[in-house]
Amino acid sequence: MTETATTPTIVAYLKPWCGWSGGVRAVFKKYNLAFEERDIINRPDFFQEMVEKTGQTKQPTVEINGQILADVSGEEVEAWMLQRGIVTPNNAVPEVPINQPCAHELPGAAAAAPAPLPFRR
Repeated sequence: MTETATTPTIVAYLKPWCGWSGGVRAVFKKYNLAFEERDIINRPDFFQEMVEKTGQTKQPTVEINGQILADVSGEEVEAWMLQRGIVTPNNAVPEVPINQPCAHELPGAAAAAPAPLPFRR
């Protein structure tokens, strides 16, 4: 584990396939931090829990040592942890972009989408 003053307690409310969620996961992996992942798509109770804690419906939402970071990117989570000394800087490269939406939300994604299949009667 990356040197830290204490090991943080982390709960992350994420979607299984979202670019933003992947970026948050990549930051935790970069710093070798264990976290509890709560899938807000397949577990409506986790989604409701997130809404009750934050008053909003956006994800990723991360709770680190009791502090809520709502609607954040991996880049924002990393900056927050570095600023507070939860992690120390390292040169590891995240395995996926840490500040990118899902592929279908990228600019020009609609134009790059495959054409619908023609059906014949």
